[in-house]
Amino acid sequence: MTRTIFRRAALSAPVLLFLGAGLFAFETEGGASWYGGKFQGRRTASGEIFDTNKLTAAHKTLPFGTKVRVTDLESAKSVIVRINDRGPFVEDRIIDLSRAAADIIGLTPRGVGRVRIEIVHREPEAAFRTIQVAAFGNEENARKLRNRLFEAGLSPSIETSPSGHFRVLLEHVPAAELEAATEKLSLLGFQGVMIRRE
Repeated sequence: MTRTIFRRAALSAPVLLFLGAGLFAFETEGGASWYGGKFQGRRTASGEIFDTNKLTAAHKTLPFGTKVRVTDLESAKSVIVRINDRGPFVEDRIIDLSRAAADIIGLTPRGVGRVRIEIVHREPEAAFRTIQVAAFGNEENARKLRNRLFEAGLSPSIETSPSGHFRVLLEHVPAAELEAATEKLSLLGFQGVMIRRE
């Protein structure tokens, strides 16, 4: 059964409370699953091409581009994902994660689990930037770097290029946070990063 928690208000129906600055006082708990496989490379409901190596998710109603923190209630691990698709269309499930996101919180082996999701950020897509940290010919090397950056408190993803290279990215970085992000990468040893406008 899904349980929704509202802060600063006693409400009897599911309502998002807008608090300004793109934030909502909203949490919800319920079932989560992950998807990949045959969906890889297909177009999502938002129009993007689905890549299970990126930190994205499907939700039934949240606006595309919304970032949510997903915490696995069994492993207590969290990941921040961006909503770019619709689903899951299964009773008692509230979010469908990419494989990359499911890997981080330990959901992949179980397939399904119970999670808590919290909206953490929402702003116009035009205000975002993508930072390309590195590119590899070997996917395993890209995965190792992605895990290292995640352990450093970042939210990296992997993009597969048409030439078969694996790019490690920090996607949807707010323009106001770009300088801080590049400085953090520099301290980690990555000075020659590429910045792309979204």
